[in-house]
Amino acid sequence: MRVAALRVELHLPNPQSLKEKRASLRPAVEGLKKMGSYSVAEVGHHDDWQLATIGIAIVAPDGTSLNMHINKIRNYLDSRLEIEVLDVFVAEMEKPE
Repeated sequence: MRVAALRVELHLPNPQSLKEKRASLRPAVEGLKKMGSYSVAEVGHHDDWQLATIGIAIVAPDGTSLNMHINKIRNYLDSRLEIEVLDVFVAEMEKPE
């Protein structure tokens, strides 16, 4: 079993308030949740209008599947026009045998 935690730093260029930020970020977060069995939450920059940090947890049976999920998530976020991915940090863990 392989586990990864992703921390994704985002820039949202359009919001001019926290309400607009939430409205811009919500579709991306909900879309990630629908793509797979991922746990997704906003974990940072709660009070910044144009910055957000989201955390994503992934569990996969092996390293190949885990990398596939990470790439799928990255491609999805890169395709979203209302957000810009600034940085992605990946921490992986493997279950000891």
